[in-house]
Amino acid sequence: MSVRRRRRVEPEGHSGPDERWMASYLDMITVLMCMFIVLFAMSTVDQEKFAALSASLATGFGQEKTDEIDVSQGVVVPANLLDEEGEGFADIEVSAVQKEFDDLSALRERIRDALAQRGLADAATFTIDARGLTVSLVSAETFFATNSTVLTPVAVDILNALGSVLTSIPNQISVEGHADSRQSIAPFETNWELSSGRSTQVLRHLVEACGINPAVIQSVGFGDARPVVPGADPEALAQNRRVDVVVLSDADEEVRQLLPGLQAKAPSR
Repeated sequence: MSVRRRRRVEPEGHSGPDERWMASYLDMITVLMCMFIVLFAMSTVDQEKFAALSASLATGFGQEKTDEIDVSQGVVVPANLLDEEGEGFADIEVSAVQKEFDDLSALRERIRDALAQRGLADAATFTIDARGLTVSLVSAETFFATNSTVLTPVAVDILNALGSVLTSIPNQISVEGHADSRQSIAPFETNWELSSGRSTQVLRHLVEACGINPAVIQSVGFGDARPVVPGADPEALAQNRRVDVVVLSDADEEVRQLLPGLQAKAPSR
């Protein structure tokens, strides 16, 4: 018996070219059209509205007065930033700088008076800068003996006068030790240990003998890296062998950065 083969039936389908790419192409064209519409809208500026906005901002910031174009309503800036006449910004930053400088200057005079009462008027120098008030403990007498962290009697008197004033302020205080340029010897391996030991001794005296809150005071040693005078003669070495007591300003950074300018304009005292 012969078996008859069945003819294979081909599936029906589209016999023409595949046009599915048209969907992606149309999507791309639509996206491009939207993009160009947005770009066109961004490039078109209403000159009249722009002029009105510019005039309004100028008036609001007190830089220009105009009666022609001004769409602002009421007070443009907060009332607490207006000056006494209500026309522009109050000079808040300048007044804050002046107040901080006056406070530091008053503290400087209190320390000077305390030193003068003990006959130590020339025992310290003062600088007001971006950090605050720096009291450099330098005098005709040596504050520290060579290669020593032991406070001299003059140093103790100076610190007692200084501490009597510093106990009444809330500021943070940095006690910064310095050594002269000579190589340290035993028991100090380097001038870093020597200067750190000196600042620590000053800190301990201010805390233990004068009653300064230990939470507001710190000590640091700079070795011989920051001399106040050049040279290796005995007088220069004695001045560089010192401790600086820095009353750190608690004002904002913008205010503190302007303090040196007022210091430069102030009469030297």
